[in-house]
Amino acid sequence: MILDETDKKILRLLQVDAHLTLKDIAGKINLSLTPVHDRVKRLEKEGIIEKYVSVLNKKKLGQNLTVYCQVTLVKQTHDISEGFNESIINMPEVLECDFVSGTFDYMLKVVLPDMESYHHFHQKKLSVLPEVSLINSFFIISEVKSTTVLPI
Repeated sequence: MILDETDKKILRLLQVDAHLTLKDIAGKINLSLTPVHDRVKRLEKEGIIEKYVSVLNKKKLGQNLTVYCQVTLVKQTHDISEGFNESIINMPEVLECDFVSGTFDYMLKVVLPDMESYHHFHQKKLSVLPEVSLINSFFIISEVKSTTVLPI
């Protein structure tokens, strides 16, 4: 799907504030309501807009510790990867899980209340998976930038 400049303007606005009404968007890009509605529906239908979410404040919810985990599997086979994927999908502490190239297989972003919670997660959930061979953990000291806005 080819995006024109009007589509990009709509997407930029929605990335910053998904709460904007179609009327708000129309006013900001000097377009009438019907074409804005049609464009947003088309962007949703085409999967450019996947979903609308609220970004929550981790610290205000008591999720004070962010950890990146490099995970190496026991073997790099399809079945082992699929088993690991299925386990990770059911772990709410894991916000992101990416299969990567390099000296390890997966990069996880994990959010928990504190170090004790991470220790429990590491010992009782992650390291006990039969697919896992090695885990390297990196603890975030200070978050410099965190955004969901894609450059368009």
